[in-house]
Amino acid sequence: MTTFDFSPLFRSTVGFDRMMRLLEGAAGGDAPSYPPYNIETTGENAYRITMAVAGFGPDDLEVVVRENTLTVTGRGSAEAQGVKYLHRGIARRAFERRFELADSIKVVGSALDNGLLHIELKREIPESAKPRVIPIANAPKALEQQAA
Repeated sequence: MTTFDFSPLFRSTVGFDRMMRLLEGAAGGDAPSYPPYNIETTGENAYRITMAVAGFGPDDLEVVVRENTLTVTGRGSAEAQGVKYLHRGIARRAFERRFELADSIKVVGSALDNGLLHIELKREIPESAKPRVIPIANAPKALEQQAA
């Protein structure tokens, strides 16, 4: 496997720490696979993260947004006393899953439905970042006479 050395970029950039952490994390290839999740677009500026959290209740899950990081944490509850499993395929182990969000992405809400945790996201672009059309005015007569 090819490894990348990002240290030259750290030495020559200022203010890109978050991007460098993302690149290093993506290049590491050790992304957790539990619990499985989907990221879908639900509109022009709307997204949804859906996580399969079978066996977890609302009290077992925590959704936190800090700066530009969305963290979903699941705490497995204590085992039921006296239960003897012949096969155990539903994992109830604790997890922590992090998602890096762009500056314009805001978490709108979350809901637990049939073992799926849905987290609604929305892109909110500030007016200062939206494109503006600059009207083009006709040149004043004085400028045309001076050019002649």
